Amino acid sequence: MKIGRIATEEGFEWVAVDDGKIRRLPDGPFSDRLFPGVAIGAVVDARPASPVAPTKIVCVGRNYVAHAAEHGADVPTEPLLFLKPPSAIVGPGEEIVLPDLSQQVEHEAELALVIGRRCRGVTADRAWQHVLGVTCANDVTARDLQRSDAQWTRGKGFDTFCPTGPWIVTGMSEEEVGDLGVRCTVNGMVRQEARTSQMVFSPAFLIAWITAVMTLEPGDLILTGTPAGVSRLNPGDEVTVEIEGLGALTNPVVSGK
Repeated sequence: MKIGRIATEEGFEWVAVDDGKIRRLPDGPFSDRLFPGVAIGAVVDARPASPVAPTKIVCVGRNYVAHAAEHGADVPTEPLLFLKPPSAIVGPGEEIVLPDLSQQVEHEAELALVIGRRCRGVTADRAWQHVLGVTCANDVTARDLQRSDAQWTRGKGFDTFCPTGPWIVTGMSEEEVGDLGVRCTVNGMVRQEARTSQMVFSPAFLIAWITAVMTLEPGDLILTGTPAGVSRLNPGDEVTVEIEGLGALTNPVVSGK
């Protein structure tokens, strides 16, 4: 099932995609009863918002060997974690705004895990029971600020620096998610291309590692790392993150000036 949010006159509404139609999710996405309700429109006419509203966004650095190598960095022996603020979230079609403080903003295509059940201290073999689904994400990064600072909050944390969507895809097994194609294009040109099977640390291992530190709440987001090929974004660009079976997330890029 694909689930997500659309904007209505009353605000954001949780919906499911079913047989080409948008149907209401009357109990929301975190209920034990994920039964779509009445149809309220066609998918082709829908403009989905970001399908996530997390309390926190936990990210993983250098989780692909080739990406670490392109920055001359070692592959971590343990997952390298950092946070992005929820205020960085935008949805499909929304603008990525290049801040005046940076001269080198880059895209990072990533598989994102959406937590479905509150969890703390879970083991890797039970981790997948706590996942609602998966979606596309772009860990937009001010690379010059990331390199100049002792930690990554500023370089990763600007508003609009976490596009997500278009939908959360539920029901995929851990094995299926472990080997999906990931691609990023800028103005139609392929910049990043890899498979999730090339991750250093698997999604289940990451959930176990993260929940040894902090409690994850329903809706929280885990960005699992980006492949090699990151490149600079410029005003007027259009960047698309596409993950096999999940759809495509496209955002225009504009200047903060």
